[in-house]
Amino acid sequence: MRVVFMGSPAFAVLSLERLVMANHDIVAVYTQPDRPAGRGRAVMPPPVKIAAMEKGLTVVQPESLKSHEAVSQLAGFRPDVIVVCAFGQVLTQAVLDVPPLQCINLHFSLLPRHRGASPVAAAILAGDEITGVSIQLVRVALDTGPVLASAAVPISPRDNTGTLTAKLAVSGAHLLDEALLGWLRQERKPRPQDNTQATYLPRIKREEGEIDWHLPADEIWRRIRAFNPWPGSYTHWQGRQLKVLEAVPVSGDEVPEPGRVISLTGREAVLGVGTGGGVLGLLTVQLEGKKAMSAADFLRGHRELNGVSLGI
Repeated sequence: MRVVFMGSPAFAVLSLERLVMANHDIVAVYTQPDRPAGRGRAVMPPPVKIAAMEKGLTVVQPESLKSHEAVSQLAGFRPDVIVVCAFGQVLTQAVLDVPPLQCINLHFSLLPRHRGASPVAAAILAGDEITGVSIQLVRVALDTGPVLASAAVPISPRDNTGTLTAKLAVSGAHLLDEALLGWLRQERKPRPQDNTQATYLPRIKREEGEIDWHLPADEIWRRIRAFNPWPGSYTHWQGRQLKVLEAVPVSGDEVPEPGRVISLTGREAVLGVGTGGGVLGLLTVQLEGKKAMSAADFLRGHRELNGVSLGI
């Protein structure tokens, strides 16, 4: 069977490797163009490109798949099926019509819940205890295609988007292999999604990372986890950005005004911040221009933090 794989970020590499291990004929790997990245803004290839080149696979990096030329090039590979995992471009109907066995997408949620570009963060923001992966047939309307298979994955209270994505990538790669084989053998019957149960989170914006201490502690805690590693959660202190990398809601009688820092004793967190509902304990922080460190170590070097108001 001739397969075209479409994916870009690091978590899509496992799916590509799984298809290679299953001895599918990967006739081309489509990924995003090289982009500037990091502090130096050096041009970097997508992780999927690196993995594909290491395996000697043909790599294609179109700026867009909307042109007639791009669709013709894709059709020239004569794929039986196209497998998509976080490619980063919306597929047009012309692209969907190329493979006779359709386009199959690995989505990191239990569809129809959490459609859209940020399903992992959406599950954490919603306070879900379980999320998962879904294998769907691609349709022009985003994440609305019938589902071939799904698998549940529990969410730990310490999971952030980075750690949870890593778990889902492993589960998804295994499920993709099974679902694709079942689809080829006509053993998998697509299950239509119940659109009345659908939820959707728009693409997260960078400015959403700034902490609003007037929100309840539980909500801020979920946002810190959901926005790690991107865009990150931060507040301001003495004119500098202070990132909050890890935190936990704490119980207690004393709840200071939102943004006010207090010391905590006998708890996992040594520093707490008042919120619009309860206290948020800080576990790991990073001051602008400095390395990340535990809140306990940070407090030892910045005793003046206790009692101040953050976000100013």
